[in-house]
Amino acid sequence: MSTLKFVFLYTEIANYFISCVTELANLDVEIHVVRWPVNKEAPYAFRLPEKVRFYEKKDFSKEELLVFVSELDPDFLFVCGWMDKDYLSVARKFRNNIPVVSGLDNQWQGTLKQRVASVVSKFTLHKYFSHIFAAGKPQVKFANNLGFHAEQVLTGYYSADVPYFRKYYSQNKGQKEKFPKRFIYVGRYVPEKGLLDLWDAFVQLQAEYPNDWELWCIGTGPLVEDAIQHPKIKHFGFVQPYDLGKYLSDTGVFVLPSHYEPWGVVVHEFAAAGYPLLCSTKVGAATEFLQNNVNGYLFKSGNKTELKKALLNFVKLSDLELNKMGDISAEEALRITPEIWSRRLLSLVNK
Repeated sequence: MSTLKFVFLYTEIANYFISCVTELANLDVEIHVVRWPVNKEAPYAFRLPEKVRFYEKKDFSKEELLVFVSELDPDFLFVCGWMDKDYLSVARKFRNNIPVVSGLDNQWQGTLKQRVASVVSKFTLHKYFSHIFAAGKPQVKFANNLGFHAEQVLTGYYSADVPYFRKYYSQNKGQKEKFPKRFIYVGRYVPEKGLLDLWDAFVQLQAEYPNDWELWCIGTGPLVEDAIQHPKIKHFGFVQPYDLGKYLSDTGVFVLPSHYEPWGVVVHEFAAAGYPLLCSTKVGAATEFLQNNVNGYLFKSGNKTELKKALLNFVKLSDLELNKMGDISAEEALRITPEIWSRRLLSLVNK
């Protein structure tokens, strides 16, 4: 049997995507990835695997991209959503010949735009895609409303590099018996991440209920200039994902207080690293990896009173209770891994 050939037409790649396609390549699949440029707000330096071939989208015209993919003659085509018209042209060409899959991370919210899309999708999206790869339950509802049936919808579109983060869970387990009293946020410094709420709630908590906990924040973006300066809040700037190790040994609870977060792979990453989790109700990944009052807490997005209460809940827990939460997170993280991700895509070709 000849080697299967997979083509990915992607937007901005990330380390978690690289870990997934690397695992897929290990299953004897030839992989070609066309990608958009790196986002300036998140200047990642990637370690690209030799066994996966990467190409710059800017190097192709629409016509050249069609010719390029046609000459590859793939067995499978993945398109990262439907915002790139050049990618859609390729998808339409292959739609009736091979599995053509779109990623979907937007949650169904019943907006006018989404309702209109659900009505017209059978005349539009179904011309391009045979399947949807949804991030999780909130996205499955959207896919169903777009007219994609259960057999056309996969879940697990995003997987963290679970082996990498689980390694730190194993390494730090003994050290964290004395639990590090530090919350950690990792993400862009932008308003939709709810950072201003987090900083305010943490400062209020320290004033009303003085305690030993600190808040460490990693990231960059427009809110850097507005970052609250406080003796127990530390800002570390942008950190490459593979330099996170030293922070994983010194911090204890991961926080993502977003006002808007369709998914949030970072939640999966910190779950795999064995962290109790604190997420707002707008964080899509919390539906998969966070059980409220079991391995962390959920709070209503934008509600600083609830956020402060959740922070206080962690402060009051014992080291034993915090570590138990972290152990549960590490197990929850195994729901999706790069290997599971790879085999789900392969199942579409091997039917």
